[in-house]
Amino acid sequence: MESASLKMISDCFIKPKLLSEEAKKPTYMAPWDLAMLNLTYIQKGLLYSLPPEKKKDFSTTNFVHRLKDSLSDTLTHFHPLSGRLATVKQTNPPSVVIFINPDNSPGARFIHASVNLTIDDLLTPTDVALIVESFFDHHKTIGHDGHQKSLVSIQVTELVDGIFIGCSMSHTVADGTSFWHFFNSLSQVFQSKPIAPPVLKRWVPEGYDPIITLPFTHEDEYVNRPNPPLVRQRIFHLNSNAMAKLKAKVNSECNTTRISTLQSLLAVIWRCVIRARRFPAEKETSCKLPVNVRSRMSPPLPEHYFGNAIQTVGIKTTVGELLHHSIGWAATQLHELVVNHGDKQIREYVDSWVKKPIVHKMDVIYDGVGVSMSSSPKSDMYGVEFGLGKGVAVLCGNAMKFDAKVSLNAGRPRDGEGLMDVDLSLLPETMALFETDQEFMSLVQL
Repeated sequence: MESASLKMISDCFIKPKLLSEEAKKPTYMAPWDLAMLNLTYIQKGLLYSLPPEKKKDFSTTNFVHRLKDSLSDTLTHFHPLSGRLATVKQTNPPSVVIFINPDNSPGARFIHASVNLTIDDLLTPTDVALIVESFFDHHKTIGHDGHQKSLVSIQVTELVDGIFIGCSMSHTVADGTSFWHFFNSLSQVFQSKPIAPPVLKRWVPEGYDPIITLPFTHEDEYVNRPNPPLVRQRIFHLNSNAMAKLKAKVNSECNTTRISTLQSLLAVIWRCVIRARRFPAEKETSCKLPVNVRSRMSPPLPEHYFGNAIQTVGIKTTVGELLHHSIGWAATQLHELVVNHGDKQIREYVDSWVKKPIVHKMDVIYDGVGVSMSSSPKSDMYGVEFGLGKGVAVLCGNAMKFDAKVSLNAGRPRDGEGLMDVDLSLLPETMALFETDQEFMSLVQL
């Protein structure tokens, strides 16, 4: 494993097959997009099995050619992804306008590579293999780098007995919902199936100029590159029966039926991570999670609104209070946080942001004292097939590697419906204690 290295086979750029007049215009971004300029690209992909009996009739050359052609067709619908970011500086008052420019862009990047490893080489180790980072483009790339780098990239990596297809996409251009909409659409086009077209018009609150200016004179005032510590990354497959019992226990304890499986799980993860960190009781800690605001607004945004339509909500407490109370107490706090985030709170945040724009910093989000969730197991991750059948695993790239970053992915199809996987990164010493905590490990499928 350690001696394995990626072999590059080809590297090119793909443009939309057709460009409408609308696609030739700049795309001006919403407040939610511009706030993400410092976030690393979303990097997720699927691993597919190609056993010997299937591989003998499989032509990688034909597959790659078809996938490139399908990408070109898909970009016709998702044309902003084929552009690059551009900045226009203004002097009165001093400010910048950052937008997606369709001109002079070579398009989306497409990489074909190979590695002399098997599926078992990747999935057998306890921790996610470091080689997986090389299965994605945009290593340690942040949104602002979209001025020079592609906004989306597809990488096909051949294995001895399988194929990995990785997609990396600028978080300045899209959130997780839009990422999976695009990835699923690419798969559908590849299989000659219809897609649900994205809604590309960005939302800006009423009464504001759709071209939003940022009050900066130089990128040094807002660009911040994260410098995360070395972490261990591990994927935990959850047991459906244990998860059902956890949800029932939490709801019974709180005399309700409204607390979700996800809220119950996140409460457990938060408690176990903080316990493993061995913080003093008086230290403050937090739990943050993104909320998809599409259906929460009035009127709601379209289901297939393309871009960022998420706001991060969070709760703070002391270590002592978190660990003194039960799982149900933490789950209730998270439940109330989510259900009370409606149209009023969404618009208040956006109005406040437009009046005083800020660009999020990764080092603030992952501050070493809290837990931050990303991704959603509700996304149709295993619907991405490319004629290869269901994937055997969803894997993430280097963008996952921040201390106490939790990515909740859809569970493997072979484990049954309704499950989820926890992709978690922690400092090595924290992970060593976390993986011995039975409050969480009792939920893991052996």
